[in-house]
Amino acid sequence: MSKLSGMEMFVRVVECGSFTAAAIASDVSPTMVGKQIREIEQRLGARLLHRTTRRQQLTEVGQLYFERCRRVLSEVALAENSAMELQSAPKGLVRMVAPVSFGGQRLVPELSLYMARNPDVNVMLNLDNRVPNLTEGNYELGIQIGEVCEPGVVARPLRPYRRILAASPDYIRQHGMPEHPDQLGNYSCLGMSYWLHQDRWDLTGPDGETFKAFINGRFMSNQGNALRIAALSGCGIVLQPDYVLMDDIAQGRLVPVLPQWSYKQTPLYLIYHQDSRPSAKLRSVIDFLIERLGENSQVMLDKRPRSDAV
Repeated sequence: MSKLSGMEMFVRVVECGSFTAAAIASDVSPTMVGKQIREIEQRLGARLLHRTTRRQQLTEVGQLYFERCRRVLSEVALAENSAMELQSAPKGLVRMVAPVSFGGQRLVPELSLYMARNPDVNVMLNLDNRVPNLTEGNYELGIQIGEVCEPGVVARPLRPYRRILAASPDYIRQHGMPEHPDQLGNYSCLGMSYWLHQDRWDLTGPDGETFKAFINGRFMSNQGNALRIAALSGCGIVLQPDYVLMDDIAQGRLVPVLPQWSYKQTPLYLIYHQDSRPSAKLRSVIDFLIERLGENSQVMLDKRPRSDAV
């Protein structure tokens, strides 16, 4: 008899209340049950059960051994279930939340590629610029810009949130190209209306130096895409995430402005609840997004999946 099977039998005897009931549950004879319990007691050198004709009762050693056996058996079951789940194909619905622009323009193409590779997984993505609360929103995954404070949440770093400057070719032809951030005050700069400091951009240079560029402009908005369209229309210089502007730059609709400078980088995280047994679907989505969007990812922003796209 292995120690593990002996533990299982002992726990069954205690939970069933008698050797006879445990024997019926195990499809063995009561004599066999009694033999297994005696072997455990002989190995431990202690009595585990006090038995009378009417009932059985755990000894002090038996009570301690029973609690430890249940814990061990629970861990064994967890290990086996986790191992079996690793072999199962991801399937089901993943509920996710992400910021509006990042989610719509950077995340959706990646999720489309993921779903093409995992046809049994569906995704429900909510776009919301508020700080995500996984518990209140009943989300399994989230993308958060900035530091994570929600307790019990795992935060996996993605490539930092990087904003760059651009303008339309016509605007640059009319007004010239600035050579240093200290000249931005002479241009029309398209600002975010909800920023605390609407009159300045805190920029970082090629050698890590910083510069507070004081700006002016006639147009601002709370939506990044509105500012992008304003830039395409020749309204001025826009400061937006690189993934928002890269396609327009690649197609020549916008040109980079001060390409060696960018807005101070902001941390970006993939967040999810701590779980000792994550589902196959959740684990596969996490691994995929870390591979595609993580700090060490080699995926370029201007590359989009084509043959694999949904």
